[in-house]
Amino acid sequence: MTRRLSNLSGLAAFLVWACGVAATPALGQQNQAGPEIVNETHHDTSIPVRFLAAEGIRPANRIVAPLHRRPGPPLIGSAAEQSAAEQMIQPFAMSRVATTNLLNFDGVSDRDGDAPPDTNASVGATQVVEVTNISYEVFNKATGAPILGPAEVSSIWSGFGGTCGNGSNNFSDPVVIYDKAANRWLVTILGSPDGFFSGVECVAVSSTSDATGSYHRYSFGFGTGNLNDYPKFGVWPDAYYASYNMFGPTTFIGAKVCAYNRAHMLAGLSANAHCFQRSANDFSFLPSDLDGTSLAAAGEPNFFVELFTTTTLHLFKFHVDFVTPANTKFSGPTTVTVNSFTEPCVPTGVCIPQSGTGTKLDSLGDRLMFRLAYRHVGTHESLVAAHSVKPTTGPVSAVRWYEIRSPNATPTVFQQGTFSLSTLAAWMPSIGMDKLGDIAVGFSKSSNTTHPGLGYTGRIPTDPAGMMESAANIFVGAGSQNGGLTRWGDYSSISIDPTDDCTFWYTNEYIPS
Repeated sequence: MTRRLSNLSGLAAFLVWACGVAATPALGQQNQAGPEIVNETHHDTSIPVRFLAAEGIRPANRIVAPLHRRPGPPLIGSAAEQSAAEQMIQPFAMSRVATTNLLNFDGVSDRDGDAPPDTNASVGATQVVEVTNISYEVFNKATGAPILGPAEVSSIWSGFGGTCGNGSNNFSDPVVIYDKAANRWLVTILGSPDGFFSGVECVAVSSTSDATGSYHRYSFGFGTGNLNDYPKFGVWPDAYYASYNMFGPTTFIGAKVCAYNRAHMLAGLSANAHCFQRSANDFSFLPSDLDGTSLAAAGEPNFFVELFTTTTLHLFKFHVDFVTPANTKFSGPTTVTVNSFTEPCVPTGVCIPQSGTGTKLDSLGDRLMFRLAYRHVGTHESLVAAHSVKPTTGPVSAVRWYEIRSPNATPTVFQQGTFSLSTLAAWMPSIGMDKLGDIAVGFSKSSNTTHPGLGYTGRIPTDPAGMMESAANIFVGAGSQNGGLTRWGDYSSISIDPTDDCTFWYTNEYIPS
């Protein structure tokens, strides 16, 4: 396995260069008859953000968005399922993942000490952009040298007006994705004027491949008292697809999915979104995000996947038609059967140990972790996904991963595995696949005697199915999170370099001291 690896740490990331269970339709699920049309509240085109990238206004009453967990009982397998799941843990250690480190540089510093930092990044032709809760920074891809920032993510909407343009509002859950087909940057963040009682999605699409240039800026509202929590985005040929967990003032409404008019947003034109509201049975969908140069077939729907039970995933298809909205459909679910698992850290969600403190960290094991990466490899299509699970013995958390093939026909689990470290909890994973079919997974790791750090593993197509190579280290943490702060993540990200389509960039957080 020949790869190059490096990382942005600190907030950290690494580079890797490396240059398949049946499905059935699920019954009893409600379907919204037609899409809800969400019109923009405003759009414009900014001046280059290099002239807007100030520290921004730090609200005196700034708060961190609360963590909303999966409603209902946690995902706990039966005793028989847990015993079976234990047998599915990777049974032997393969050789260490063979990589060569290229870069290792600190990303955005968490200047405010907020938890969680919501760390994620994406890579373009010449730049890397990292966003956190609530800052962003642009780096030179070749050297790791800062080009712009750090600055408030909200400064991208400086002068825009409304919730997105008011830097004294609260912001959370940023996402950055490089639209490889268009060579543009997509930056989004949730803005709230009332302490996360209501939410607005702030969306910006760069006008060129330069992340420091001008952006077409948009805001989309979901109504007073409706919070579009935990937004996740994916790029697709016909739209920018998004998922939300929608909350009312006192209750969980359900997952919401939206398709934003990509063609109009790339051109800086007025845009809307076609959305479907699901019931409270659905939680934390991930939309598929396109990797590689082989696009999905014309008219192929975007795919949404969620954890549903201890032995199933649900897969949905979203086809959008901005010309004839009546043709827009969100269909499914198709039930995809997987190896049994149990969610870690039940019932509180908090159990990841750290060295030198009694404060434990949140596993966020109740959801799939960003991204749901899609790739057309040769004659087949693949989705790769990962989440945290509880081993029956050993560390409190391990990484479960899946490769699902033929998502637009009969989705099939081509391979799956549970990757566990011998003495450290592994959680907060992100997974990706390169043009050769190589897979890489980055994750956080920690124990009672080890500060939270970063690791990775990977595999090539000739490795035994469901097996990852032995883990390698990215960064040894030097400190633990204290003060009763349990939030970690809430997500990390791995992305593929568009230049060679086989370099993985991973970003996550660590505590320097």
